[in-house]
Amino acid sequence: MIYDYKGKTPSIDQTAFIAPDCVITGEVEIGAYSSVWFKTVIRGDVAPVKIGAYSNIQDLSLLHQSPDLPLIVEDHVTVGHQVTLHSAVIRKKALVGMGSIILDGAEVGEGAFVGAGSLVPPGKKIPPHTLAFGSPAKVVRELTKEDIKEMERIQQDYVKKGQTYKQG
Repeated sequence: MIYDYKGKTPSIDQTAFIAPDCVITGEVEIGAYSSVWFKTVIRGDVAPVKIGAYSNIQDLSLLHQSPDLPLIVEDHVTVGHQVTLHSAVIRKKALVGMGSIILDGAEVGEGAFVGAGSLVPPGKKIPPHTLAFGSPAKVVRELTKEDIKEMERIQQDYVKKGQTYKQG
């Protein structure tokens, strides 16, 4: 379900897959070949939400923001099942694991991996190409070639899966 809010209408690229039971409202932009999965809520009713191209926001996730703090998800990002993103920046090719919470002003660096169930507190910066895990999240190690390959596989699988769903 897609709603206007105070004259602001979500802008969704025609190639994106949007599950029929998700809710998207207000100042939200979703890029080419991205996907928003079942029961996800994206509310752009406080500040803008920008989701780049080829990114996926998986089932039961919640995206929102604080005043004057937009939420930005760059290109080729994977946001796992039941993730909460709130006024954060997720840089390109990053992966946010299932059940994680990323709070106001936090930044997940390019190609970084936030492990499942982690809490990235307000203002925390996760460096590029690292694995961060825990509550609060701490950098555990640099990513391996195998980690990066698996992150790319997941992201690409979601692009393909989204297009399959879109075609019916």
